[in-house]
Amino acid sequence: MSIMRRMSDLFQQKANKVLDRAENPVEALDLSYQKQMESLQQVRRSVADVLTSEKRLEIQAAQLQQNQEKLQGQAKLALQQGREDLARLALTRAQDAQTQLQSLQVQIAQMKDQEQKLELTAQKLQAKVEAFRTQRETMKAQYSAAKATTQVGEAVTGLSEHMADVNLMMERAQDKTQQMQARAAAIDSLVDSGTLDQIGITSGDDIDRQLQSGLTTSQVDAQLAQLKQEVLGAPVEAPKLEAPAAAPTAPADAPAATPSDSTRATVVVRIQGEDQYRLAVSEQPQLEPLDRALSDAISGQDQESYRSALAALLNFVRAHGAKVAADDLVSSDVVLPSEDMTLEEATALLSEDGNVVDAPASPA
Repeated sequence: MSIMRRMSDLFQQKANKVLDRAENPVEALDLSYQKQMESLQQVRRSVADVLTSEKRLEIQAAQLQQNQEKLQGQAKLALQQGREDLARLALTRAQDAQTQLQSLQVQIAQMKDQEQKLELTAQKLQAKVEAFRTQRETMKAQYSAAKATTQVGEAVTGLSEHMADVNLMMERAQDKTQQMQARAAAIDSLVDSGTLDQIGITSGDDIDRQLQSGLTTSQVDAQLAQLKQEVLGAPVEAPKLEAPAAAPTAPADAPAATPSDSTRATVVVRIQGEDQYRLAVSEQPQLEPLDRALSDAISGQDQESYRSALAALLNFVRAHGAKVAADDLVSSDVVLPSEDMTLEEATALLSEDGNVVDAPASPA
């Protein structure tokens, strides 16, 4: 088989598949009925044309009949006047008219036969069209019922495209709901454990909050005892406020704390081209997600994400960090890109571990 023949067959297969998919049986039945009605109208027009031709021939035959009778009368009148030559001429013309009349009568008979055949054909075609119209309505009703049944079955069983999309959307909604529930539970757990601070809560770690809660309970007990004494008039021993245990005093021979010891619980962050900021170690859990977002944006070379992540990280450092004095020479633990640093420069500054670049040991 040649390549052109294979290409032709392939094209016919694809075209047939597309046409079969686009074909609507209801529309096909309507088109067939319309074509049959057009054929019936064409037959009826043919019958009318044949009948018109027949009537025309009959008119011509009537005219020839009248002309023949006239010529015969003229021949008799010519013989009465002694004009035999005119009588002969009139009879000759009358004979020609008779010949034409016979020919017209034959044609009229043929036209009548053809008219009868066409009328019979029109009647048969009319009967077929009426039968097809009834069959068409029946087939359209059957197709509509089968289509509706199929659609209902697909909708019930989930086989239709729309129901499949609905099922997928429901599954995605359930997944997102479960993720949000898990995230909410994780945040509540972190807040309860003190890992994350709530907005509006006073500064301090989880130990300070527990001590403060104990003091609040003791104060409430004291106020309640005082209120009972005032209302009942009976002396009630008010519970004493329990203060937190004092830290043990250092021995006299212990070495004094150095400034470096007081700053061990902080991280010094330097912004390229700006000042240094001292952040508490407790801010590290909040700083790390911002750092990872910036590193991911730089690794993915996403300009928009890089700008937003960098701005969020710098704003966090400026808001939660204490600015280091200019005359205080301390080494930077972390170096961050400046706000106007391009993505290419930040890529060069990124360290191999994918986080913010560690500062050199030399002082800033």
